[in-house]
Amino acid sequence: MAAAAAAAQGVSATQREEPVRDDAAVETAEEAKEPAEADITELCRDMFSKMATYLTGELTATSEDYKLLENMNKLTSLKYLEMKDIAINISRNLKDLNQKYAGLQPYLDQINVIEEQVAALEQAAYKLDAYSKKLEAKYKKLEKR
Repeated sequence: MAAAAAAAQGVSATQREEPVRDDAAVETAEEAKEPAEADITELCRDMFSKMATYLTGELTATSEDYKLLENMNKLTSLKYLEMKDIAINISRNLKDLNQKYAGLQPYLDQINVIEEQVAALEQAAYKLDAYSKKLEAKYKKLEKR
C-alpha cells in the first residue's frame, strides 16, 4: 500500500511538472474519471423524468392545437349553416318577387300601350296646333283684303 501511495504521489508530482497546455481537447486524469454507478443511475432517472415532462408538454400542446382546430371547424360549420339559411331566404324572397312581377306584367304592358297612345295623341295635337296656326294666318290674310 505504501508503494501504491508513493506511486500515486509520484504520478501527481510528474503531472505537476508537465507544462500546462491551453488545448481544451487534452483530458486530464481528473476529467476522465467516471462517476460512480449510483450517480449514473440518478442522472438517467433525472434525464428520463425531464424527457417525459418534455414529451408530455409537446403532446399536450399538439392535443390543444387539435382541440382548437376542432372548435374552429365547428364554428365555421355553424357560420356556413347560417349563410345557407340566409341564401335560402334570399332565394325564397326572390321567387316571391318574380311571381309578383309576373302578376304585374299585364298591367305594365297596358301602361306601355297607353304611353304609346299618349305619345301618338301628343304628336297629333302638335300637328293640329300647327295646322290651326296656318289656318289662322290664312284667315288674317284674307281678312286684311
